[in-house]
Amino acid sequence: MSYRMMMANTYLQVLCLFICSLAIINTVSSTKENVTPYLDEAYHVSKTIVKNAVSKGAVCLDGSPPAYHFEPGFGDGAQTWLVQLSGGEWCRTVEACLERSKSEFGSSNLMNSWWFTGMFSKNQSGNPEFYNWNKVFIRYCDGGGFTGDVEYVDPATKLHFRGARIFKAVMDELLEKGLKTAKSALLSGSSAGGFPAMLYCDYFRTLLPNTPRVKCMNDAGYFINAKKPFRANFTDLYTALVTLHGSAKALPKECTSKMSPELCFFPENMQQYVKTPLFIASSAYDKYQINNSIAVGINTCIGSSNCTATTNQTFLEFRSRFLNALPKPTNPKLKGVFIDSFNHHSQVQFWWSPFNITTINNLTLSKAFADWFYDRNYTYVIHEHELPISALGALAEKERKAKLKKNMRHLPKFH
Repeated sequence: MSYRMMMANTYLQVLCLFICSLAIINTVSSTKENVTPYLDEAYHVSKTIVKNAVSKGAVCLDGSPPAYHFEPGFGDGAQTWLVQLSGGEWCRTVEACLERSKSEFGSSNLMNSWWFTGMFSKNQSGNPEFYNWNKVFIRYCDGGGFTGDVEYVDPATKLHFRGARIFKAVMDELLEKGLKTAKSALLSGSSAGGFPAMLYCDYFRTLLPNTPRVKCMNDAGYFINAKKPFRANFTDLYTALVTLHGSAKALPKECTSKMSPELCFFPENMQQYVKTPLFIASSAYDKYQINNSIAVGINTCIGSSNCTATTNQTFLEFRSRFLNALPKPTNPKLKGVFIDSFNHHSQVQFWWSPFNITTINNLTLSKAFADWFYDRNYTYVIHEHELPISALGALAEKERKAKLKKNMRHLPKFH
């Protein structure tokens, strides 16, 4: 056998070894979803306690002052602001709120620094449109989605339901910090923070009368009123929430005059009253939503790729109801939409990077949203893939291909 033929055979053997090894790695990763979304140089930002909040009655569940994390903008982003409302479910009973008050979700005394990544990253290559903005991450410590306003404090529990006051107190402080001179501003919220980002969107606009561009985003907080045969968990939740937290007065009167307050917690019933441009980013199969609206543990079969035909039919019915609840695509400048079919929850942090897999026809959420925000293209995109896709499984496949490409570059070259 000639030297050239021997080397060629060696090359094929090495190539096969690389491909086979990566295939094994991918099988394990996809099966166990043993992958982690890429984090663009995540870094920790210390908390800032809101001054004068206690005197305004704007306090966490345990009576401690609210807090946020602030990273100043720089360069041409020095007068642009991202204000994010954090999520973390809700507490609907006194007992649940008491338990919550003993955690960082109910007391600023227990909050540590927060890590900034994704849309909050300072990495220009991974976050080119927002990397140098002023970034504010408002901690969620009231349990009522920033909507509560109850004056009375039960001396037995010492619980405070003051979420609406927290939002306004933080805004007062941010305005003095430089928000009032912003050239562009975005109010965003994820999960339980998504609805209040919609609720206070127009109010946020009125705070910035001299800011040319003010918009809002609901990230993974578009929970629908699924109705039968689906579970009524969200209706039951919102009914209890309105009662305990006194949330009704924070809701639009245009809505509460037509239906009961708990129904106004559903974005589909409230979105028509939002006049400021709003962007909705979600999965049609949001992990939190389908776990509560379809069945507990339903996400498992998606990750394992073994959902039954009956389950898949249920998914299709839920997807249809979800899409019907969205704003109609008649004016995407006012109501932009990016709905994928990946089974995940919340995107502005862990699934924001272009290295991760929230794409629809090669369009990433980060690109679609930036184009919409800057009026370059008004996005209304819905994934045509009708059944849910494992987000981590898709990420594992992307990682497999990246490793294969990298290893191919290191293969010996023969001439």
